[in-house]
Amino acid sequence: RYKTKGNKVYSLLNTSYKNNMRLYYKIAGLIVQMDTFGRTAIQSIPYISDQTFPDIIIQSNWKKLRQNCLYLNANDCEYISTARSFYYQMINLDGMMLHSSAVVVDGNAYLFSAPSGTGKSTHTRLWLEQFGENAFILNDDKPALRLENGVWYAYGTPWSGKHDISRNVGVPVAGIAVIERGENNVIEPFSGARAVFSLLEQTARPKDTELRKKLMDLINQLIEHVPIWKLRCNMDPEAAIVSYEAMSGKRG
Repeated sequence: RYKTKGNKVYSLLNTSYKNNMRLYYKIAGLIVQMDTFGRTAIQSIPYISDQTFPDIIIQSNWKKLRQNCLYLNANDCEYISTARSFYYQMINLDGMMLHSSAVVVDGNAYLFSAPSGTGKSTHTRLWLEQFGENAFILNDDKPALRLENGVWYAYGTPWSGKHDISRNVGVPVAGIAVIERGENNVIEPFSGARAVFSLLEQTARPKDTELRKKLMDLINQLIEHVPIWKLRCNMDPEAAIVSYEAMSGKRG
């Protein structure tokens, strides 16, 4: 995947880290200044940018996190810390993270959100099987959402899960489904306070009061502009058809 950049990229990453030199990245349409290492550095390679006027400056706090979470290694702490810094700062730039798997079909992004282990990635893989070359995974864990000129876009990010399935592009969001496991495949509109809190539970929630207020405002705007669904599904291929037909408006 990174062969075109070759050893120069790895040399640049090593040099920047050893010399405490920050690199610049373009993530979710924003210029990000960040020095990092390990898994985070590798997954950030496709986002390296020549632009040097940052919208966001990430200062990793991985050592403090590791002191509080002894079960995590340095790589994991760095991954969590940089993601947290990016997503908290993005709130003031009309953006948020949604813990979800985002699949793109025919130029529209569809996001499936739920707690870990529910089957988000399994469901979006069903979409790949059903729609073939017309579909790809935008981000399999923590896509960024940004409101731009009245339109919500989903973006791939370096914080893309253990399998690092992501693309550095932005795609208009056509729908978001909150997933639950079920014996049958049923999808229905989801709104009100239940929808708000379902999305809130699957995003980065800062302790800062003003940031929390801004985040709640963004979630309300998201629900206002983007159709939200509740999907109860099994892992049969039919689940992808049922959800696609409803979310794309192509259900008869």
